[in-house]
Amino acid sequence: MSAETASKETGNDTAIYHEFEAWKVNRGEKTIHAKRMPGFFRTVKNYTQLSLWLPFFLLPYLRWNDKQAILFDIQNRQFHFFSLTVLPQDIWMLSLVLLVAAMTLFGVTSVASRVWCGYFCFQTAWTDWFTWLEDKIEGNPNARRKLDEAPLSLDKIKKKGLKHSIWILLALLTGISFSIWFVDAFDYWDNLIHLNLPKVGWVVLVMFFAGTYILAGFMREQACIWLCPYARIQGVMGDSQTILPAYDVKRGEPRGKLRKSGDGGVPQGDCIDCFQCVQVCPTGVDIRDGQQLGCITCGLCLDACDAIMDKVGKPRGLIRYASLDELSGKPGHKIYQHPRTLVYLAIILIALSGIVYGLTHLGSMTLRAIPDRQPLFVSMSDGSIQNKYDFKVVNKTDRDLHVKVTAEGGVEGQVIIGAENPPLTHHGRGTSFTIFVKAPGASVKQEVTPIQFKVEAVEDPTVTAVYDSKFNGPKH
Repeated sequence: MSAETASKETGNDTAIYHEFEAWKVNRGEKTIHAKRMPGFFRTVKNYTQLSLWLPFFLLPYLRWNDKQAILFDIQNRQFHFFSLTVLPQDIWMLSLVLLVAAMTLFGVTSVASRVWCGYFCFQTAWTDWFTWLEDKIEGNPNARRKLDEAPLSLDKIKKKGLKHSIWILLALLTGISFSIWFVDAFDYWDNLIHLNLPKVGWVVLVMFFAGTYILAGFMREQACIWLCPYARIQGVMGDSQTILPAYDVKRGEPRGKLRKSGDGGVPQGDCIDCFQCVQVCPTGVDIRDGQQLGCITCGLCLDACDAIMDKVGKPRGLIRYASLDELSGKPGHKIYQHPRTLVYLAIILIALSGIVYGLTHLGSMTLRAIPDRQPLFVSMSDGSIQNKYDFKVVNKTDRDLHVKVTAEGGVEGQVIIGAENPPLTHHGRGTSFTIFVKAPGASVKQEVTPIQFKVEAVEDPTVTAVYDSKFNGPKH
């Protein structure tokens, strides 16, 4: 919302103030107990949260070839995705993945504001689950407020104790679920049950347990308003064309209590001042004051307002997803007319192309064969010319493999020395060894002759890698 000034008459004085000065932001002095109402956007919110975060809890238990299907093995510097193993040499693809995520976030925000915050964000999701449990155990918002203010009693201890016990279990499960993305899930549970986790394992578990319990159980919307950097950044990412939950001032004002049809008096807008939009807001925002920092674009106020409009016999959409241009009567713009969004989309497509290329050219094995430079070649006593090569083979499979070394091109009559017994390459890391190529001196016609080396797994001939190098000889 822009900070355009407005005037307010106070006797004979005119006070000039900014819209943001009239916003009511809860600074943590009270706990917001949001009302839960059914509706379209509540249903969308539930399904989007589950679709994103249910795999967070379940996918680490998926097995593939007797191993964890998806594993970020930081200790061994590997990422396993079913049969695919990504090693540090391919880390550039992770950079592209992060770039796609960032540009998607920016692009979606420029079009539809903070839908990530409202429908997907982990803080929003966990807070929603925690408050749902609170609602089931302690009752509706009024009952919860009364319980908070009530003196200590057996009933209060029972309800609060049950709530916090379930919160603790959910926070503990969150910490465990995060940890098992980086170590084998079943090994982790075995070590946890026997209290045999390494120090780093205990530190990570305690940090995520405490963070989840405190942020989702106690801080709630305060984390969004005061701690989250994206809540600050999003303010400069939207504009008057961005679609967001908005109150139609022209239709709703002047607001007032519902009157019977035919009653005289001043004209009245469609807003009946029921405050349902405020009561359902998880951050306590009054959307009628305009777009503000606390709004996470969840759309729950739309459900509340539409339900009231249905009851009083007025059309829906008093609060709706709309741009500020639309509400002010300006002509709307298509997404493809929004240059910034097109730039985000172009970057996303380029990054995705790079990821696809990387994955399709990843291979199960890579080879580097670097010729020795000191010296470039050695003239042997029998007149032959010998080159030395430092081989580095990265075995990306899940087992150790012996490799057979061959060469194509090069010099007629050349012989490979040093690979008579196929070298052993260790799975998940690089293996280095030295190879010599010896050729008759009479056959060396050029100072530099192209040669292509190939390594092939003895146990699985489908696992191969090639590398183009050169054979150096004397000047002619």
